[in-house]
This record gives sequence, C-alpha cells and structure tokens, in this order.
Amino acid sequence: MKSTKVIVSKSRVENYSGDLLVCLTTIDEDGAVQGVDFIQPTLKAFKMKEEFSGEKGEFVLLYPPFANKTVKLKCKRLLLLGLGEIHGKGDDQLRELLRSSGGLIAQQCKKNHAEEVCIALHKIDTIKQPFTAEYLTEGVLLGDYNFSKYKNHAEDKKTYSGLKKLLFSSPIHLSSIRKSVKRATNCADSASVARDMANEPGNGWTPSHFAMYAKKIAKAKKIKCKVFNKADIIRLGLGGLIAVNKGSSEPPKFIILEYKPDKKADTILLVGKGLTFDSGGISLKPPAGMMDMKYDMCGGGAVLAAMEAIADERPEAGVVAIIPSTDNMAGSNALKPGDIITHYGGMTSEIENTDAEGRLILADALAYGIERYKPTCVIDLATLTGAVIIALGHHNTGILGNNDHLINKLTEAGSACGEPLWRLPLGKEYEKQIKSEVADIKNTGGKAAGTITAAAYLQKFVGDVPWAHLDIAGTAWDFTEKTYIPKGPSGTGTRTLIEFVRRWRNGQMNG
Repeated sequence: MKSTKVIVSKSRVENYSGDLLVCLTTIDEDGAVQGVDFIQPTLKAFKMKEEFSGEKGEFVLLYPPFANKTVKLKCKRLLLLGLGEIHGKGDDQLRELLRSSGGLIAQQCKKNHAEEVCIALHKIDTIKQPFTAEYLTEGVLLGDYNFSKYKNHAEDKKTYSGLKKLLFSSPIHLSSIRKSVKRATNCADSASVARDMANEPGNGWTPSHFAMYAKKIAKAKKIKCKVFNKADIIRLGLGGLIAVNKGSSEPPKFIILEYKPDKKADTILLVGKGLTFDSGGISLKPPAGMMDMKYDMCGGGAVLAAMEAIADERPEAGVVAIIPSTDNMAGSNALKPGDIITHYGGMTSEIENTDAEGRLILADALAYGIERYKPTCVIDLATLTGAVIIALGHHNTGILGNNDHLINKLTEAGSACGEPLWRLPLGKEYEKQIKSEVADIKNTGGKAAGTITAAAYLQKFVGDVPWAHLDIAGTAWDFTEKTYIPKGPSGTGTRTLIEFVRRWRNGQMNG
C-alpha cells in the first residue's frame, strides 16, 4: 500500500513553495465568508463579483502570482475551499464535513497531479485545530486511495501516483495536532488496507493470504497469532467451516490475533467473515454479478485491518480477532442441500441452501471464541445477506444483537466515523423460521426477514454474552457516494471498530 507522509509544522505558509496550498473558509452567522487573515482581501474581491460564496463543497483554484498587501505566497496553486455554515453543528456533523472536505482536496490533487499539499490551519469558530486536522487527514488519505496493483503504467506518463506529502501549518497546538493526525492516519491506513484486500481478485486473496497478513501484523506489532490449518480445524470440530470448504481445492484457515494490555482488562472479541470467493456452492449464484463475490471477505478484512491499528495504539481493553476463512465452491465433494452438519459445541444444522454459508463459518468462530476467551462482549462483521440491501439500501449497515448498551455504543462509534448503523429487530418469534424438523436448526428461514433470521442463526451460538452483529452487505461496496469513498470496496466497519475500541472503558458493560 502506498504511504503518504503527514507532517505538522509551525513554518509559515507564505514560505510554502509546494504544489497546492489549501485555505478553508466558513460562513458566519451574519452570512459573511471567513478565512485565515491573509486571504481576507481575496474573499472580499470574490464577494464583490459574487464568484465565491463559501458554501459547503464550493471551491476556487487560483494560480500565481499570489500577492496582496498582507502576504506574498510562493505556492504553485492556492485552493479556497468552503465549509459553509458550521454554527450549531454537532461533533459528528463536523467530523463528516471535514472528511468530505478532505476528500475534495484529494480529488483536486489528483486532477492537478499535485503530489504534496499544505493545509493552513486556523481557528474555525469553536472547532479546535487538532480536531480539524484529524478529520481532514482522514478525508484526504481516504480520498487519495487508489488500487492499481495489476495495471501496467510503464507507457502512461500521465498516471498520477498519488499524494506523497500532506503538510499542516499551524503556529500553535503542534503536539496535540500531531497526536490527532496520528490517530487519523491509523484509521485511514487501516481502512485502505481493508480496501486493498477486497480489491484483490479471488486468486490474489485466499485464506492463506489472510493468514500470512495476520502473521505479519503479529510480528510487527508484537501480539499473538494462531493459524489453524485444515487438520486443526477438523480436530477442533469446526463443522461449519469444514462443510463450506468441502467443495474447494483451497484449504481453509482459522485465524486468531490476540492483543493483551499490561493490566487485567475487559476482552472484546471481534469476528469477521473471511469468505474469499462465494460461488454459492451447489446452490449456485447467477453469473451476473458473481465477480463481486470476491468482496465476500470484507468483514474479515475489516476485522484484520482494524486489529493492525488497535495493536499499534495499545488500548486499555484486550482485543481478540478471529477470521474463519475459506471460499465456497461447487466441487465434487461440495456441501449439498439436505446435508446435516455439526457445529463447534455440538449443535446440528440442516442445510437448505449452500449459499447461506457465511453464518456457518461465523457460528463456529463465535462458539469457539466465546468458550476459549470468555469475552466481555462480541462483535461480528459480515457481508451476510442480500436482504439487508433490500431493507436499508447502500446507506446504512444493519445492526442486530442482544444488548442495548453494546448496540448503542457501536452506533455512536459508527456515527462518528460516517459509517451509520441502523438497528433491526431480533426476537424469539424469528427463531421459529430456522427451526428444523431433522436437526437443531436449519441454515435459512425463507425470504421473509432474511437479515434477521440470519442473525437469529448466529444468536444460537453466543448465549448470554453481550453480542452485536453487523451486516455490511450493503455498505462494504457500492456505499453511499462520498468524496472520500471510492467506487468499489469502501473498507466500511474498519474505522467503526477502531473508534469503538478507543472509546471503551473497562467495566462499562457492568455499569
């Protein structure tokens, strides 16, 4: 993955001679456009000609010479970018506004092949500079994302290689700004890693690749890593994972990363669906759109990428990440409709549809993880059902679970990250739809309430542990269009998990 160097400096912006200098503007309560002092004469000139009003997302790009009575600039381009009216906006609204503005900056860098950019930080109404820098950084880095690993650029001299340097200029709060920028960089880089995993083709990201990346994280961040191979998975009795893998020539992996703080602490268990390609198995999917099924590992990608940032930041809670990984193919030994399997822990399941495979591998991981690690709470992420897209479109992730407090905390974290979650109901009445006549449960509940019955299946394996299930099938790709979200995989869930863990306080599930 390409890395952008982010620098915080007190050097004066008039000495900046790089590709692009950015100055933010706002509209005050009187309707006047405000900005850093040295652009005030320019703003007044624009107001007289009614060419720049400072509305949200409005911008104007200026070229040299830059000179007025206040300052003489050396930069190659000057971008005035409007934030609009910010008075009265809540923190989450401001976060999203700044991210979106950062995404616009990244777009302008790409359009003009600017490899470095400087943002002039100044006090904006009641927003502090560290807050502004953090979410602008997220937006710029997320918006600068590009996946071109498999393209040959040798003959294309006009190819933009991306942003190499992001500079913040501020005369005050440098230490706090640097801490905020580091947090933002961790979040954005992790989301970009999750996007990279999803963008890889099915033959470029397999269970083995998941395992290798987990080992790489463990070595770099000094945390524990276990990878169970096929023989181990059979020995442990992870019947769902073995069943889904039966039609594949690619061996499965059961991957565990464990971060432990120095002091005794709560344990958060994260489980991500690592289905690296989903053909549907014997219940074969239609050809149209099947190539997008390389994205069926986005839950596992989000969990693994989030774990990298979590291990780096060393939060006060312990975190365990589990990724059950395989592909779902229709080989001669594949799982068949009507088969009965035995999950970890002994629960039996009748298979009605082999394309309802995600819940099979997640069920094993949930049951094993809860028994082995005795977590304080459990969160799973999965591109689990097409039904969630029918219910919520591509704008909200569906969230279900058995604990109001946990769901509220996750929803707050998602809102702060611009990754909104919408709660769907979950109760005893839905369990009737997955009752089997020949086994303990069956793996589908029919068309009605498909997202909910999938969650009801998972709930059978969590007991009384506080648990939340995030169905990201509608947001993992084709997410709501944003300046900092590219076409294709979004990396959704990664930043929400990081933010959730950051906000965790030991003992909070007891209070």
